[in-house]
Amino acid sequence: PAPRQPVSRTTTRRHRTGHAGRPRTSRPIRPRLRRAHPSPSSPNIGPTRPQSGATSPLSSCRLSAESPPESGSHRALHRAASIASSSDAGAAGRHQEATCPPVSRCAAVFASDPPVGYHFTCGGRLTLLAHKTAVYKMSEFLELEALDGIRMPWNVIPGTREDAVSCVVPVSAIYTPLKSIPDMPVVPYAPLRCRMCRSILNPFSRVDYNAKIWLCTFCFQRNQFPQHYSSISENNLPPELFPQYTTIEYISTAETGPVMPPVFIFVVDTCIIEEEIGYLKSALAQATELLPDNSLIGFITFGTYVQVHELGFGLLPKSYVFKGTKEVSKEQILEQMCFFAGKQKPTTGVIAGTRDGLSSESISRFLVPASECEFVLNSVIEELQKDPWHIPADQRASRCTGAALSVAASLLGVCVPGSGARIMAFVGGPSTEGPGSIVSKSLTEPIRSHKDLDKDSAPLFDKAVKFYDQIAKQLVHQGHVLDLFACAVDQVGVAEMKVAIEKTGGIVVLAESFGHSVFKDSLLRIFQSADNGLGLSFNGILEINCSKDVKIQGIIGPCSSLEKKSPLSADTVIGQGNTSAWKMCGLDKKTSLCFVYDISRKVGPDTVAQQTGEQLYLQFVTYYQHHEGQMRLRTTTISRQWASGAATVQELIDGFDQEAAAAVVARLVSFKMETEADFDPIRWLDRALIRLCTKFGDYQKETPSSFSLSPRLSIFPQFMFNLRRSQFVQVFNNSPDETAYFRMMLERENVGNAVAMIQPSLISYSFQSGPMPVLLDATAIAPDKILLLDSYFSVVIFHGITIAQWRKAGYQDQEGHEAFAQLLKAPHDESDAIIKERFPVPRLVVCDQYGSQARFLLAKLNPSVTYNSDNPAPGGDVIFTDDVSFEVFMDHLQRLAVQ
Repeated sequence: PAPRQPVSRTTTRRHRTGHAGRPRTSRPIRPRLRRAHPSPSSPNIGPTRPQSGATSPLSSCRLSAESPPESGSHRALHRAASIASSSDAGAAGRHQEATCPPVSRCAAVFASDPPVGYHFTCGGRLTLLAHKTAVYKMSEFLELEALDGIRMPWNVIPGTREDAVSCVVPVSAIYTPLKSIPDMPVVPYAPLRCRMCRSILNPFSRVDYNAKIWLCTFCFQRNQFPQHYSSISENNLPPELFPQYTTIEYISTAETGPVMPPVFIFVVDTCIIEEEIGYLKSALAQATELLPDNSLIGFITFGTYVQVHELGFGLLPKSYVFKGTKEVSKEQILEQMCFFAGKQKPTTGVIAGTRDGLSSESISRFLVPASECEFVLNSVIEELQKDPWHIPADQRASRCTGAALSVAASLLGVCVPGSGARIMAFVGGPSTEGPGSIVSKSLTEPIRSHKDLDKDSAPLFDKAVKFYDQIAKQLVHQGHVLDLFACAVDQVGVAEMKVAIEKTGGIVVLAESFGHSVFKDSLLRIFQSADNGLGLSFNGILEINCSKDVKIQGIIGPCSSLEKKSPLSADTVIGQGNTSAWKMCGLDKKTSLCFVYDISRKVGPDTVAQQTGEQLYLQFVTYYQHHEGQMRLRTTTISRQWASGAATVQELIDGFDQEAAAAVVARLVSFKMETEADFDPIRWLDRALIRLCTKFGDYQKETPSSFSLSPRLSIFPQFMFNLRRSQFVQVFNNSPDETAYFRMMLERENVGNAVAMIQPSLISYSFQSGPMPVLLDATAIAPDKILLLDSYFSVVIFHGITIAQWRKAGYQDQEGHEAFAQLLKAPHDESDAIIKERFPVPRLVVCDQYGSQARFLLAKLNPSVTYNSDNPAPGGDVIFTDDVSFEVFMDHLQRLAVQ
């Protein structure tokens, strides 16, 4: 029958354009400072010689009381949650039973504005309870992230090492160094550092206004204020002492540092078919139009040989050719590319850049400002052709990817060492020639799989990884970034290049073709303005400072250790460790790092006698080259409370952030799978979850039916259930390149995006109601509904069979069926909003029930209804799998936790 149910236009319109902010809550708990703070309108203090034309250092010193506006998809999820909660009106104070499949991850339901809390009770069922305290705590975590860009699993810190170990999830923090923070002050002078530990003056520092002395928060060293702070008083403070400015940025003036232009070298694969060449040329032409005029551009193509194009020579196309079978050193670059033509070459010292022996004229032959090489660059791109060397029918193309990247790294090391630069490699197939090759030319030899890597039967893998590790060390030393755009149906070697991409903070985009929207839109978004794009920054160094009894084990994320040993370094190393400073060659406003800490405090008289409310302080200092060219320093200082007394367990539960914990555990599992040969991720996750539930659960010994979890921990088992089934742990049906790509993205994204990868969100659209979040379960499928799945890497629009039949019959184009047309359009509007805000651009899949591409949805759903279910629930769809359902998983967890 034709669709005749009306759709509320008001609801749909509000879904698209309305605004739903977070509920206003009290400010996050801050430690009480032992001094009086003035109002933000107090007189300002700045350097003695402020920059002419610059904004006053203390202007706009008031934080907005409103939360920052959220993105389109999150606004829709907020409204969807409000619609879902409206159906539960009057349910406060009474239990509402629901079957136990995992609840879909929804920012509105579990992050910003949950209408209810979820509580596990006996019998493997979920009890939905009104829980205002849990709502407040989750809102507080998000407010803290909005202020400083930090999420921590434990916001009340275990008091001793033994307590920290028993908490299972390590004391850690996921920090976004360049997060966009509204009204963050940017001051044009240098920060004040402690003489002893080099930490920076912050709102938690104690100040003696009469003696003009400040006490360091970390080492308690007394420091004198400099002369230009002579007028400081309780009523006249610099911005770094205002309590709301825990994150502040210092910008270098013209006297302290020049403006450095960004450098981009395009390394383009020509061993691809003509059709792909055309797609790539079109994308490069569009991208180069968005480059800043002052940026320096270089261009390299490779196939059987490597060609470095001389863009500074505009009379005719000119390039230097290198063999693809060997690495190319800096000395060979200097000699063979005639950097000292007609001049005397220095006999001693390192030759690198204009400060060390090279003339700007010789450098400008290969790295040319975008405003000056537009015609030549467009000509080179237009004349790109397929590699001319013949390819036998039984062989692969001769592609020297490793040699091309070696040439690009050496060229940058010669011309612009220490300046922000990116190598952007566009690769369309596997490397078969020279260093870094992953497979032989013969088509009879398949490309390595996970099974080959497990059995050590991939002879080229270790050699290629070792080569790219050397490239990574060279790029980190030079301060340069490697980005990879891998566009091919086959593997191209992402697994081997992972070490170089990750240590330099590079970007990776994986697509099936250079003509795919995932590649084209992602490339354009890189070069968009900072407000709409990524806000690429360069050449960063990140340092930390910690309170006594806290040490850093390492960082899991896109950075490289600077091997700066200090008393802050823990004996146990996780990720990039053995240091208190890290190099971040490339970073953007979404790059996030996971810091893993070690609590060194042991049980003793001092810990027993410690006062309730004692504070712990952490400081993050990021020095980087801004996308506008200036060098900036951003400092973030936060405070958390130590757990103490008899109520330690309840204090820990009150400060537990389930989403941050899930993101940290996912990074740990991913790291261990990469570095530990005999690591069993499923067993490790199960044991960790059982230990956590045993410690923090409420139950009677040997009575599974009595088991329950606090609403502040009750979603964590769902995250672990979906993590066990995710592409980060299950490598079956994924290539090594895909697995490496997924893990690299996990290790650079913030908590919200990481949770979306682990447990996707699912929204239902129907005639009966507006968009609303539903269970991530097979029972969510219905013939008369449309489902929207957001799994971060892909966005799936799934039409029930009845909806699909109506659409194929063309009812949406007929008069009188505008409501049906509006229903079909609503999920597409939401998917467009998701795609617009995300990088890399996710893949959009539009499918129908029982269609071949429905597998993208079915693979993510909880298999509560399978082919061997005895009493399947009404509705939904049958999933052909032997995986256990969430209900069975919870039954086993309860039984083991109470033993």
